[in-house]
Order: sequence, then C-alpha cells, then structure tokens
Amino acid sequence: MEIVRDQEISEPVSPSGQFLSNSVLSVSIIAVMELEEPFDDSPSIIPFLKDALLPINPHIMVLKLQMEMVSEPVSPSGQFLSNSVLSVSIIAVMELEEPFDDSLSIIPFLKDVLLPLPRFSSIMVADKDGVKRWKRVEVRLSDHVNFPVFTAGMSAQFYDGCFDEYLSNMATEQFPQSQPLWEVHVLNYPTNHAASNIIFKLHHSLGDGFSLMGALFSFFKRADNPSLPLSFPSVQLHTRKYGKNFSMFRKVPTFFSCVYSSASDFCSGIITSCLDKEAETPIRSGHSEVESLPVAITTITFSLDHIKQIKAKLGVTLNDVITGTIFLGTRMYMETVSQGSGSACSTSLVLFNTRMLKGYNSVQEMLKPDSKAPWGNHVAYLKIPIPKLGDAEATNNPIKFVMNARKIIKRKRSSIGVYLTAKYLLLVARFRGPNGASRCIRGTLENTSMAISNVSGPVEQVAFANNPVNGLYFVVTGAPQSLGAGVTSYIGKLRVALLAEKDFIDPPKLKSQIEKAFEMISEAACREST
Repeated sequence: MEIVRDQEISEPVSPSGQFLSNSVLSVSIIAVMELEEPFDDSPSIIPFLKDALLPINPHIMVLKLQMEMVSEPVSPSGQFLSNSVLSVSIIAVMELEEPFDDSLSIIPFLKDVLLPLPRFSSIMVADKDGVKRWKRVEVRLSDHVNFPVFTAGMSAQFYDGCFDEYLSNMATEQFPQSQPLWEVHVLNYPTNHAASNIIFKLHHSLGDGFSLMGALFSFFKRADNPSLPLSFPSVQLHTRKYGKNFSMFRKVPTFFSCVYSSASDFCSGIITSCLDKEAETPIRSGHSEVESLPVAITTITFSLDHIKQIKAKLGVTLNDVITGTIFLGTRMYMETVSQGSGSACSTSLVLFNTRMLKGYNSVQEMLKPDSKAPWGNHVAYLKIPIPKLGDAEATNNPIKFVMNARKIIKRKRSSIGVYLTAKYLLLVARFRGPNGASRCIRGTLENTSMAISNVSGPVEQVAFANNPVNGLYFVVTGAPQSLGAGVTSYIGKLRVALLAEKDFIDPPKLKSQIEKAFEMISEAACREST
C-alpha cells in the first residue's frame, strides 16, 4: 500500500475558484508592465518568478486578485449625500496672480494627484441588494476639465459679471451620474480679484472638506521656496484647566450636565428634522426645492491679524469671533429688510470636523488603512440658535454675540448629541434605506436658516503650476437653504464666502452689514480691554 504524506495532499479548490475555472466559465487577469528600457536579460525573470510567485499559496493569490475586482462600498455618509433626496457638492475657487495661459498643463496635475484617488476614478453603482458601491471606470480628463469662452478684450468689470453668472450656474447644475463626480473649470479672463481663476467642483460623497481640501492642497507648492512643505495654522486643542485634585463634587454636576445637554441636543435635532420648522424671514424664503433656484456668491475679506487682536482681547477663539460677526451682521441685515425680524427665532448649523487633528495630512497618509486621519466624510453639525438683536443689545454691546456664540458652541461640543445623531441616522438607514436618512438630514437643513463651515488654508502663499495663488475660498452647494457661509484662512486673510438665494437675499447689503458688525465688535473689544 502506498503511503501519502500530509504535505503531498493537494489543497481543495474553493467553490468560487471552481465557478471561475470550468468548461462553462474561465476568467483570467492580464497585467501589463511598460518598461523604460529594453529587457535584454530575459532569463533573469526566472529567479523572480521562482522566488516571488511559487512560494505563494495559489488559493491566497486568487483570493487577493478576486477581492481587487470587487468595488468598494460607498460609506453611509456618502450615500446620505448623493441620492434623489439630497445631493451636496463643494465649490473651491483659486484666484491666480497671473493669466493661466498654459491651460493644458493642468492635465498632468489632475492625472498625478486626483486620479490615483479611487473615488476620483469611480462612479456609484447599486448592486443586486441595492447597496451603492464605487466602480472603477476609465476616466477621460477632457470630460472633467472645462475652458469656458467669453468675449475677448473686455474690461475686468465685464468679466466679473461673466464669472459670477458662470459660478451661479455651476452651483445649481447636477453631475452626470455616468462619470466620476468632479469637475475643473479654468477661466482665463482677468477680473477685479484675479488675473485668472480655477474652480474645482467636487461632490461631497467623495469626502468631507478636510479630505477634499487636503487633495487640492496637494497641487500646491510654496511660492517662496517650492522645496519646503506647506504649513498651516496651529490648532489649539481644548484642555481642562483643573489639576489632579479636580473635586468629585465638581465632576458629578459636570457629568449630569453633559448627560442632560447630550439628551437635549439629540432630541432637539430629531424634532428639527421632522417638526420644528422655522418661520420665513429675510434669510429663509421657505421656497420648495430652494437648492435648485439661482444663487449669488459674494466674498468678504478680513485681516487675520485684526481678528487675532479681538480674539486676544476677549479671550475667545478665532472661530468665536468670526461666527459672532456673521451672526450679528445677519441679524442686522434681517432688521433692515424687515423690522422686527432681527429678533425672530432663527438657527444656524455650524459644521465641524470630528477628527482630533492639528493639521492636514497628505493624500497618501489619509489613504492608509491605519491612518489617524482617514479619507472620507467625518463631519458633524451643531444646531446653534442665532442670538436675537434684543437679547444681545447689539448696538450697546455687540460682544455679546461673540460670547453667546462661544457659550453655546462650547456647551454643544462637549455633549455627545452629535454622535448620538450619527448613530440615529445609521439606524434610520438600516430600516428605511439611505434615502430615509437623507430625508432626516434634509429636514434639518430645510428647518434651519443657514449653515456655516470652515477650513484652514496655508500660512504662506502657494503656487499652482508656478502661478502664485492670491486667494482661496469655497462654498457648499445643494443644501436646501437660502443662505450658507464658507470660511477660509489663507496668507494672513480670512475669506467669508456667502452663497445666497438670488432675487431673495441682497448679497451686497448682507456683506455690508457683516462688515459693519465686524467693526462694531472690534471697537467694543477695544473699549472692553481699556
């Protein structure tokens, strides 16, 4: 009788392996390597094959190749932000110092920076169970890069109008679902703000502001010294001021306060998404499908040093100052348009990144499986009541707008209400599908008056394709609200971009009131410090 050793017993072929290799179906993979030089030493490939391939368990090798063919599932938040109920995008504008004459030079940048990101070369498809997945497709860059043509030889004021109209139309247009969800627009015409502009429109399902802006920053080099890395403003993480002897008697009420705040914020968020609808005001039209109506985009520029002076005098954060300024200016605008509306019940959603980070990571770092700053959507929103003019006595003490905003945001950030809301959305999606969760988010947006989000830009001036960038700003489009604000810091300036419903909100008047509010807060801070 012949004795068969254990190691000589062949491993059974897996069921999937059998399904893919028989007389009915036989599937293979062809991989091509294009070498820079002739491969003259052909026999040298034998040792590589022997050392690299033969030790590999055939079963493991097949499994690995098969898994690479399976498309990556779209994250829950990605599905919530891209469907027939809600579709949200980000528009980022780069203002260049010089004309961007070599327009085709943008192609290599896109090919090297964006296309390696799987989501920028994928489309959303639904599997047999209705679950959306990212499917890799061949990307034709000509389908994503646009070079609009306007009348040549006109004034900067004329091109300002062309730019504003183009940006407004872009904000309300939907992406074609047959190609990856991003676009680049090169407007090589001088405006009063820039010699030329490059606009990126990126769907929010690709990632949050942190991820997408991190990808865009990968295009940049420092204008003063391209060999040095970009630097960003330092972020001060909040720490407790109490020592090790922090009394248990103070911990107990703090704990119960946190529990109460968390429960209150969670319940308030659910009620807002379903029932608590705000009244129509000068910043909330209440129009059906307002996200599809024409919009106007305008920007306001503040000195970052000036804001830091106010911040130091009041002992608050930079975000507290700018949020209080926007709140006060918005209330003053409401009052000028409709007397008494400055004291109406209005709320704002303030978006923030849930990653505990001090700066941006490279795209390669974000894509690592164990990254501390993973690519994706990691954002939450706080529902902040906008202080009323009567409550804050704006004309006498505008600082109260800053302090009230600080107090509410600090309390809400210390609660776990936003995380409970995220779990609730996942639960809704489980039983009612992604569209059900999207209806909850849409309800919250529709039933509030505005939203504010912010990102930090580089400290030093950067260049894109050796062309210095003079300005950066962004807005979020697709939200069913009449007003939104995007805040960006860059080279000593803080830019507030306002996206407003056209023919309902008066952007120049709103801009003027926010600028006036900033001066009022600055003067009040000087008086307070003296």
